Formats: sequence, C-alpha cells, structure tokens
Amino acid sequence: MFDFIRRMFRKPPQQETATTAPLTDEQLKSITGAPSVRYDLQQLVAACGQSIGKQRDLNEDSLLAFTSTLAGNGNNAPFGLYIVADGMGGHQSGEVASNIAIRTVSGSVLRKFHPYLFNLKSEPLDESLQEIVQAAMAEAHRIIQREAPGSGTTLTAALILGQQMTIAHMGDSRAYMCYPDGRIELITRDHSLVKRLEELGHLSAVEAENYPHRNVLYRALGQGEIFEPDIFTIPFPKGGSLMLCSDGLWGVVSEAELSRIIRDTPSLPRACQKLVEAANAAGGPDNISVALVQLMG
Repeated sequence: MFDFIRRMFRKPPQQETATTAPLTDEQLKSITGAPSVRYDLQQLVAACGQSIGKQRDLNEDSLLAFTSTLAGNGNNAPFGLYIVADGMGGHQSGEVASNIAIRTVSGSVLRKFHPYLFNLKSEPLDESLQEIVQAAMAEAHRIIQREAPGSGTTLTAALILGQQMTIAHMGDSRAYMCYPDGRIELITRDHSLVKRLEELGHLSAVEAENYPHRNVLYRALGQGEIFEPDIFTIPFPKGGSLMLCSDGLWGVVSEAELSRIIRDTPSLPRACQKLVEAANAAGGPDNISVALVQLMG
C-alpha cells in the first residue's frame, strides 16, 4: 500500500495547463511513514448540503462525496473524492452537463483506485494523482461536448489520499481551507470574466461586486476547444476542514459568515445545513451546493 502511495505523489511531467506543489521529503514521510511506527487511526469525515434555491425552477448543481478508510497491520490510508459541479446552458442542458461531469470524473478516478483500495490484482499504476484527475476531467470535457453540445459546467474536486489533497478546478465553484482559529482561505481561482478583469486591474474590488456580467466564465468543462484545468497538491489543513461550494453559496454569503458558521458548528451535517439556510436567507438566487470534509485522528 505505501509503495503505491509513494508513487502517487511523485512529481508529474510539467504541463502548462496544471500548477503543481511538489511534496517535500518530510511530507512524503508523513504519508508513508516507517513500518515500525505505530499509527493512530485517521479517517475522513464528510457532509453535504444542497438546495434548488428560491429563484430557480431547476437544480443544475451536482455533487459527490466518496469516503473510504483502510486500516490494519499498522497501515492507515484515508481516501476520499469530493466534487461540486454547477451546470450551465438552460433547458436542462446544465443539469445534464454537471451530472456527466460528476459521474465521469468520479467513475474514472475510482476505477483507477479500486484495485489498490481493496488489494485486488491489477496492473501497476504509473500515473500521479494530478495526471489521473486531469485525464478524468479531459474525458468529461469530451463527453459533454458530444452529448450536451452548447452546455458546460464548473467543476471543483478534491482527491484526498493520506494527509495530502489534490485539487482540480475549472469555472467559478470554489474550494476553501477552513482553519481551527476561524480563518478561511480561498485556494482556487475563479475562471470568470469579472475576476480576470479585476486581476488585470481593469476593475476595482468594489466595481467587480456590481459588474453586470459576473456569471460569464472564460473556462468551463465542456466549453471551448482549450482544456485548461488548474490542478495542484497541498497538505490537508491540520485540525481544520475543506469546503467545496458552488457560487449559489459564496456569491451571497460573505467569507466572514461562512467562517463563523463553520467555526461555531462542530457537526458537519448541521454546518452544511446552516450554510444552505444562510444562502436562502440571502435570497437564494441560485442553486446551492456545499461539501465539508475533515481529517480526524
């Protein structure tokens, strides 16, 4: 198992379409450890929340949470896959696109890992985590273009193995790290026109808040010929949590309020419920999806 984990975190070939955060020797050691070391059981705990909102007739968001723990003989390998996708296109096309994205990406990734999670005979897996996720997203991109032309979807995914998480992202759904001291940190970059104009200095933060085309994306799964996801690997926030959400949440609830709800609500299912309630209390203009993940032990 640990030889497999070590291979998964090797640095992939440099690609312009993915950003990487190579692991240090100390980070690798924290994952693989030495056979003589005694381990406390670590496990991932997750919860999800979703609502159609108050102003939509159709839910075009999709989400997935898959959590697994293998423990025994001193070995412990928490594994999880969490995805939020926000479809677009109208006339149910957005719903189709986000559903294709969730099913394709999760199916592709889990097929790769299934033999290793259950110690089945298989061919050696030579791809890194980032390569596995990127290939899965590329497959979803092609299928959406073929089966739901004109539609598209955001996709923000977290593939967690041990104490490391690989984030894959296209669009304006978001991933946040939430720390025990109440801080919340956005770790993805919105692929939206308004955010790009703000980055280039053409809009101030105040102007961006009131920009009329806030929902226009320049990158989305299933749209355009250029496939450029952001993919990177970072440590799981120690003692904290990971949050994935669609813009139906972060677009109407401030980061301060997101942080307060998560900090003051130890139960992950209840925290997800409160986050959804806060978005609906703010008008619920869009579909709302959220996933919260903690690494315990």
